[in-house]
Amino acid sequence: MGKRAETDPLAEHKALMEETEYVIQADKAGFKYAWASEHHFLEEYSHLSANDVFLGYLAHATERIHLGSGIFNPLAPVNHPVKVAEKVAMLDHLSEGRFEFGSGRGAGSHEILGFLPGITDMNHTKELWEETIAEFPKMWLQDEYAGFQGKHWSLPPRKILPKPYGKSHPAMWYAAGSPPSYAMAAKKGLGVLGFSVQKVSDMEWVLEQYKTAIVDAEPVGDFVNDNVMVTTTAICAPTHAEAVRIAASGGLHYLPSLVFRYHDTFPRPEGFPVWPETLPAYTEEFVEVLIEEELLICGDPDEVLRQCERWERAGADQLSFGLPVGVPKEETLQTIRLVGEYVIPKIDTDPVHRTSRFRQGV
Repeated sequence: MGKRAETDPLAEHKALMEETEYVIQADKAGFKYAWASEHHFLEEYSHLSANDVFLGYLAHATERIHLGSGIFNPLAPVNHPVKVAEKVAMLDHLSEGRFEFGSGRGAGSHEILGFLPGITDMNHTKELWEETIAEFPKMWLQDEYAGFQGKHWSLPPRKILPKPYGKSHPAMWYAAGSPPSYAMAAKKGLGVLGFSVQKVSDMEWVLEQYKTAIVDAEPVGDFVNDNVMVTTTAICAPTHAEAVRIAASGGLHYLPSLVFRYHDTFPRPEGFPVWPETLPAYTEEFVEVLIEEELLICGDPDEVLRQCERWERAGADQLSFGLPVGVPKEETLQTIRLVGEYVIPKIDTDPVHRTSRFRQGV
């Protein structure tokens, strides 16, 4: 965002409005889920700090697509848990049952230390999250929440309003990074937002950790959300050559550089540049390597279909597309349209959302 803002003072506004348009068009194209992050203080990497407001707008602007918080941060120093429960229930109403509740613990020390100054171990956030996550279903389902007295927050008995829309409560997810996190989420009956899964071969350890543990889940919520969502960058164009050209000119090298600028809890690959140095811009030849290594979905509709089917065969329950901010708006909308027209109808033949089925006890 910083570089775009140097030449366009409205760059931030345009980016935010473009993102709403992508979700609206994805809804029309038949995409089933859209996830909105919550980050704070992370210039260029993410300016979507108030994703509850963003999702509220989209609840009215869309008709079918499920809208997820990827994530809401429920750590008491960041967002009081009761306020999170209220937001989830309100979005559940405004979307008429299309909201998905993803939670997590924040990204790296720059973000976390803004709210938790003085801590020396980033794993401290795990303790706060663990203390809180099981309280949400109680807030939603108990007529009067019995209250809570914990180490990090407390509340006397109160009626938490509104209650969720319809039966039960929204599906619950956790943004997991490491193998133990996948197993932990499974044991709690949570779906996993696999933002850290980078290539198809990564699915092996993800599924081993998650699908084994989910069998013996003791869900913190009203039902088990047996779901692994993974993310990948996607570019689709009428021809392979055009898709590769778009990818090579889309600044795809910049996001990984920003990831390691802020996510200092991730192990830095050997030889990876230290910010403000960035990876070199990708050439078309390097884009072809990324496609071959299954690190990028890119090509004409038939190629994109085959690449998506690889993720499906590997066991992903849901594949989420990251749309590069460096790609012009019209070419991003082209990806959404082509995937909706040629890819989704061939791989998504079930009109019922998986999480809706779980919620309804089907």
